[in-house]
Amino acid sequence: MRTASLAGVSTRSRVVLVALPALVLAVAGLFHPHSLTHATSARWTVLHVAGLFVFPLVGVALAALVGRRRDPVAWLVRLTAYVYATAYSALDVISGIGAGYVTWRLGEGAARPDEVRFLFAIGGRIGEVGSYALVACAVVVALDALRRLGAPAVPGLALVPGALLVHVGHIFAPTGVAGMALIAAGTAWLAWRGSREVA
Repeated sequence: MRTASLAGVSTRSRVVLVALPALVLAVAGLFHPHSLTHATSARWTVLHVAGLFVFPLVGVALAALVGRRRDPVAWLVRLTAYVYATAYSALDVISGIGAGYVTWRLGEGAARPDEVRFLFAIGGRIGEVGSYALVACAVVVALDALRRLGAPAVPGLALVPGALLVHVGHIFAPTGVAGMALIAAGTAWLAWRGSREVA
């Protein structure tokens, strides 16, 4: 029985669709400023506005790997992917868009007020929940793939170090960029292997 949630989509298209969100974020990370200052605030803000439409899709891609399955493992993947997508979007809005926009509006030479630090504090806490959920989702997906596919799933285990690197380094280069690239590679591999199994 076909279990892919992207039924009717070619294998090649499915692989590209699940890999693309993390790959886009890996590329974006190459341009992500390492610190927020007035000079970097415009790029910081624009990148996070764009990221708002991409970060959740990493969770969607991971959930797509379990297709239409209704077993507890599949629901755990969906739950952790949802928590990641929600909490990481909050991080993006608060610490990315909010802090970046306020820093830009303060003007050049203005001291960073406590309010911006408060944005980073709450955004970081919520984002940490999201990154832990991403790690949990990656682990569940990887273990499930190993159980179902055996040795051919091993390259898909790249999801786990990828999620750990994102937890440590967001999408900052080089750590976060490498993390998102590994997530893209892992999701692509598992989508390809899964398509072979149900073809």
